[in-house]
Amino acid sequence: MPLILPEGLMSESLLEEEAIERLDSTKIRQLAVRPLKVAIVNLMPNKEETERQFLKVLSDPVLPVQIDLVRVASHKAKNTSQQHLEHFYKSLAEIKNAKYDGMLFTGAPLELLDYEEIDYWSELKELLDFAKENVYSTLFICWSAQAALYHYYGIKNSIVDQKIFGIYDYEKREDSKLVEGLDQVFSAPHSRWSCVDEGEVASHPELKILASRPDTGVSIVTNQDSRQVFSFGHWEYNIDTLHKEYERDLAENKDIQLPKNYYLGDGSQQKIRDDWKESGSLFFSNWLHDIIYQGTPYDLENITAHIESESANSQSYASQFAKENERI
Repeated sequence: MPLILPEGLMSESLLEEEAIERLDSTKIRQLAVRPLKVAIVNLMPNKEETERQFLKVLSDPVLPVQIDLVRVASHKAKNTSQQHLEHFYKSLAEIKNAKYDGMLFTGAPLELLDYEEIDYWSELKELLDFAKENVYSTLFICWSAQAALYHYYGIKNSIVDQKIFGIYDYEKREDSKLVEGLDQVFSAPHSRWSCVDEGEVASHPELKILASRPDTGVSIVTNQDSRQVFSFGHWEYNIDTLHKEYERDLAENKDIQLPKNYYLGDGSQQKIRDDWKESGSLFFSNWLHDIIYQGTPYDLENITAHIESESANSQSYASQFAKENERI
């Protein structure tokens, strides 16, 4: 099924370029079942590029997915127009009475700052609290994964001497629906100046470490029911995103080395490794299908009670979806 997007967010040519199909208002009214509601809290500076990356990986061939874009209103964006934000994004005040099947928090280039130094930290904490009570499953990417682990569990991150930058291989630590279908050893892009130590996470029995390695810290962590998913990599990245980051840092005379295991040869003019994209697509698909679709209640107004009890009496989205498909 195509995505349900804010009207005018992306031009038809851009949708075609990114291979994203959008449902128009007529087709939305013809849907037999309600779409999954997923909110994207976009914390990245270049919000329009980030929108395209995440919309592409959340576009699903089977499930209709309605997207709400969410911003932090207490922060003045420097790289995205205020008009774009006000037209296409919602604030916490506007969604405070809403319920969502899924919510995704993007990364942000803030790992060198203490959390309390960030100008929108108070608002972000409110959004994190909102997600815990009003969202079936929340996926945190890179910096937001670190911020969420700190807010929910008091787990601190650590600054590294050399940027974690490149494509890193990980071995699956535990079975989980999130990594089902991935090879035993899989790859993911990373780009950050901080990490979370495996020992810090392991001290919390309510958390599961699905992937980790000593030089990057944890890479995928969930709580026991996968209602909270912490992914430190950037599977949403385009093939050339790390290349652009490398060239940007060089132009700004930053102390940066070639991204590890990324170029298929010596130097940045070589071909780029792209064998991690399939793993990334599967990871996001697993989150939508095996975590959200299989567990979220069909009536979102029941989500708080459903979360508290996982009541068998609360009709699941998957069961209602199957019934409606049988009728068609």
